[in-house]
Amino acid sequence: MAQNLIVSPSPHINKHHSTKSIMLDVVIGLVPAVIASLVFFRMKAVIVLASCVVSCIVFEAVCNLLRKKPNSLGDLSAVVTGIILAFSLPPSIPFWVCIIGSGFAIIIGKMVFGGLGANIFNPAMAGRCFLTACFGGMMVAWTVPATWDPNMPQFRTSSVAPMVITQATPLGLIKDALKNKTVPQDEKIAEIKGIFKNMLLGSTAGSLGETSAVALLIGGIYLLIKRTIDWIIPTAVLLAAFISAFIACELDPHHYVAPWLHLASGGLMLCAFFIATDPVTAPLTKKGMWIFGAGVGVMTMLIRLVGEYPEGVMFAVLLMNALSPLIDRFTKLTPAGGKPNV
Repeated sequence: MAQNLIVSPSPHINKHHSTKSIMLDVVIGLVPAVIASLVFFRMKAVIVLASCVVSCIVFEAVCNLLRKKPNSLGDLSAVVTGIILAFSLPPSIPFWVCIIGSGFAIIIGKMVFGGLGANIFNPAMAGRCFLTACFGGMMVAWTVPATWDPNMPQFRTSSVAPMVITQATPLGLIKDALKNKTVPQDEKIAEIKGIFKNMLLGSTAGSLGETSAVALLIGGIYLLIKRTIDWIIPTAVLLAAFISAFIACELDPHHYVAPWLHLASGGLMLCAFFIATDPVTAPLTKKGMWIFGAGVGVMTMLIRLVGEYPEGVMFAVLLMNALSPLIDRFTKLTPAGGKPNV
C-alpha cells in the first residue's frame, strides 16, 4: 500500500549541496555580469547594485528580528535577490526606488509567505513588477553604456552627470530597422548585425544585468558545470523562445526579427540561467521542469511579439511561478501500486 509522502519546503537539494553553497555558486555565476555592468555603466551600476543588495540584507534582518526568527542572512539568499533585482532595473534608476523595490521583494515577495523555501513567487521579479506598476516612466529610461556616453561619471567622480543620454532597447532598434522601407536591405542587414554584436558583448542600452549575453552565458555555464542548476529549465526556456521567434519570423520576416536576436536581447539569458532556475519557485520533477521552462519561454515571446510591453520575462516568470504547484501535482511520480493523480 502506498504511503503518504510529505514534501518539505524548497529548496530541495541533495547531500552534496547546502542552501548557502547553492546561493554562493549563484553569486559567483553572476560575477561576470556584475563586471560587465561596472564596465558599461560605471558608477550608475555601483549605486544600483549597492542600493539593492544592502537594502535586501537590511530588510531581511529586520523581518527576522520582528518575527523573532533565527538570522537567515548567512544563506546569502538576500544577496542573490538584491543582485538579480538590480540586474532587472535601468542603470539610471534612483537609489530610493531600488530601496522600495528591495523592500517589496523581501517583505511581500518572501517573508509574508514564511521566508526562504515558502515563497511562491520569485522575490526579485515580484519587486520588479511592483516598481513597474508604481514607477513606469523610470523603468523604461534606458541609459546608453559608457562606451557611447563620455559624460557618464567615473568611479572616482560625482554620480551626477551633466546629461543623461537615453536610447531605445535593442529590440526596438531592430524593429525600426526592419520597418524602415526607405533604407536599402543591405544597410538593414548591416545595422542588425551591428546591434547583435553589441547585445552579445553588452555595449547597448538595457537593464543593468541584461545587456551582455556573453557574460550571462559564462555564468550560466559555471552553474551547469557545478551542477548547481539543472540543465532542463535553461534548455526549455531558450528552446521554446527560439522556436516561438522562429515561427513568427517565418510567418512574417518583414515584421519579426530572427530568433537568435531575441535570445541575445532583453532578460532572456538572465531568466534562463538565474531566475527560472530558482529552486524554490520551480517544479521538482523533470517533466515539470520541461513544462515550466517551455511556459516561460513561450509566454516571454508572446508578450514580446504581440503584447504592448516590450519585455515579457518578468510576467512570464511570475505566471509560471503561480502554476508551479499545479505542475508538480500533475507530474509527480506515482509509486508502484499507488493511485495516479486525478
